[in-house]
Amino acid sequence: MSLLKDKKIVIIGDRDGIPGPAIEECVKTVEGADVVFSSTECFV
Repeated sequence: MSLLKDKKIVIIGDRDGIPGPAIEECVKTVEGADVVFSSTECFV
C-alpha cells in the first residue's frame, strides 16, 4: 500500500533541483493519487 494512494497531491518543485513536472510523472504511477497543483519555483 502506498502513502499517496487516494490522496490529493500538491507539488512544488525546485528549478535547481527536481522540477515539478518530473515529480508529477512519478506520482501519476500511484493508483488513486490526484495531482491538484504542480509548479516549479526558483528559491533564491
